[in-house]
Amino acid sequence: MKELIEKTIATEQVFNGRMIDLQIDTVSLPNGATATREIIRHPGAVAILAITADKKMIFVEQYRKPIDRVIFEIPAGKIDAGEIEHLLTAQRELEEETAYRAANWQLLTALYTAPGFADEIIHIYEARGLARQEAPLAMDVDEFLNVHTLTLTEAKALIGEGKIVDAKTVYAIQHFELNYNNY
Repeated sequence: MKELIEKTIATEQVFNGRMIDLQIDTVSLPNGATATREIIRHPGAVAILAITADKKMIFVEQYRKPIDRVIFEIPAGKIDAGEIEHLLTAQRELEEETAYRAANWQLLTALYTAPGFADEIIHIYEARGLARQEAPLAMDVDEFLNVHTLTLTEAKALIGEGKIVDAKTVYAIQHFELNYNNY
């Protein structure tokens, strides 16, 4: 078996932002040569597959500047500084974005969004036993979205129409479809 590990020789911090940091690492390759790696550091995020009593999923529709379009996603958000318990982040994000609270929570998985250049990990939770609150928690001041409840058929149609294009949401829909009879 070939050695696959790259060893970091040097790190240059290029940018420190509100949401991400960018660094360039010089690495020693398994064959002894050197290369550079551009790495985005991210604090992590949560996402929520929220399932209603009538077996629908909750989605948010919002504009995403990096891809310059409006898309549908499951509720999600960045883990804020000091938030150790990811479940608490998920509970906060669900209520902030949708005005729902959930009685039952289960961690489904954690996945890396783009391990070729970023360390962002998203912890995906399933939330059931939903109750809509009078009003959502204060949403981020730069966040604008619409909330939708969709059936599996409607969600899959949005994938086909190119309105659901992110991996966390496609994963959640697939999980829902594979476990639909268990809900």
